[in-house]
Amino acid sequence: MNDPDRRSLRSLLLKRRDATSYDLLKISSRAIRNRLYNVWPYRDAARVGAYHPVGSEILTQEIIQDLLSARREVYLPKISGQDMEFRRILDFSDLEMGSFGIMEPKDGCPVERSLDIILVPTVGISPDGVRLGYGHGYYDRFLAGCNTVTVSLTLEKQVVRKIPPSPHDILMDWIVTEERVVKIQR
Repeated sequence: MNDPDRRSLRSLLLKRRDATSYDLLKISSRAIRNRLYNVWPYRDAARVGAYHPVGSEILTQEIIQDLLSARREVYLPKISGQDMEFRRILDFSDLEMGSFGIMEPKDGCPVERSLDIILVPTVGISPDGVRLGYGHGYYDRFLAGCNTVTVSLTLEKQVVRKIPPSPHDILMDWIVTEERVVKIQR
């Protein structure tokens, strides 16, 4: 499932992303937040799957707050064994520390499988939509069972020409970086 080429590329891209200063990550995250409104399925979505960032991931707290303030339904992932589910939050107090040191919705938050769009954390991505995550397969397994629009949020320097595909990969529909918005052509 996790071949050596992908592991090596993941390691390189994580080092590259981790080398980003916090100030630059904040500036880039704000630019991504602003560019996200150029993704029409995001503008129109009533039920949005997002994620709470960990490490050097794109900072999504302002995106989440924007959605909550606009009274849109916001869902964040929660890990349960080998599976991931999305649970609705009404505000940040609905979160607690969960798997992998990531803030997750509390157990009492309602589960939803039918989301209009999901913002996906990304280690690396190719222009044809092959996403490289952390190698655990949670997003690929979840997305394999649903039909939803996916948006990879990532730094421009994490977009690479080619990522060796795996059979279980679910291709992303959109890429949003601090510099551009890309609709993946298939």
